[in-house]
Amino acid sequence: MKYLRMLFDNFTLALLGVILVATVLPCEGDGARVFGGLTNLAIGLLFFLHGAKLSREAVVAGAGHWRLHLLVFTCTFVMFPLLGLALKPLFLPLIGDELYLGVLYLCALPATVQSAIAFTSLARGNVPAAICSAAASSLLGIVLTPLLVVLLMGVEGDSGSSLDAVLKIVLQLLVPFVAGQLARRWIGHWVARNARWLKFVDQGSILLVVYSAFSDAVVSGLWHAVAPPRLAALVLVCCVLLALVLGGTASLGRRLGFDLEDRITILFAGSKKSMATGVPMAQVLFVGGGIGAMILPLMIFHQIQLMVCAVLAQRYAARTQASALGADPF
Repeated sequence: MKYLRMLFDNFTLALLGVILVATVLPCEGDGARVFGGLTNLAIGLLFFLHGAKLSREAVVAGAGHWRLHLLVFTCTFVMFPLLGLALKPLFLPLIGDELYLGVLYLCALPATVQSAIAFTSLARGNVPAAICSAAASSLLGIVLTPLLVVLLMGVEGDSGSSLDAVLKIVLQLLVPFVAGQLARRWIGHWVARNARWLKFVDQGSILLVVYSAFSDAVVSGLWHAVAPPRLAALVLVCCVLLALVLGGTASLGRRLGFDLEDRITILFAGSKKSMATGVPMAQVLFVGGGIGAMILPLMIFHQIQLMVCAVLAQRYAARTQASALGADPF
């Protein structure tokens, strides 16, 4: 009963409700553009508030935490691809050749930025380090993902969208954060006093990202791309992959001696894959191919990671002061 209460808390129920609404009433056309704009505004506000909340010393410390960043990059660009290759004998008979290639493509992608930082913030992890790791992962992915796709799948593409991707990251994430840092001298104390209700900016941005992303998936034919048995098998494959990565990131963080706040950051920044980067990149890398089969594993994995990490973030956030000084609250 206690587990069920933890699993179905208010925020998780809100996530389930958003997914249900997106399934029944997905936003498309003008509606999708409106929600896309709202999502971008919410993400910009989120990073502005993070910039206003974090001291200059904390940001410098986060950027200089090279051991944490190296581990996150290793999990994202090494552990994920190796797991995808190692699990081929298990995955291939379940989902077939095309969807398995989609899983390999998923493994080659960079980490998602917005939700990794929002979940780290909800869980009271090391937010400055999360911002640096997630943003750097997204930038590195512009170069590393096409290289990994060539190594894993033998597919080559055009990298003409790299400049656009860099510009989007700068405008959507870095500019609001820097603006928040500049405004900290005037609004920093107000942000600190209102931290309890400002957490809803984190939660609201996640809900908007979930609705927009799941709407895109539904409009793209999520429920019609494959037969129900194979879709169920793909869901199982994504769950297995996520469970192994979550276990691996948690174990590595603990074995390498990171404190709890850093382990939270490693868990959320090192276990995610970005649909916002993956879908447009697939259109470049797989022109003329089965793009739908390539991005379907990513769409499903993306939804599962949001749901699972929402539960984990809530559980970390509910830890007692005693557990915050010691072991994980599990």
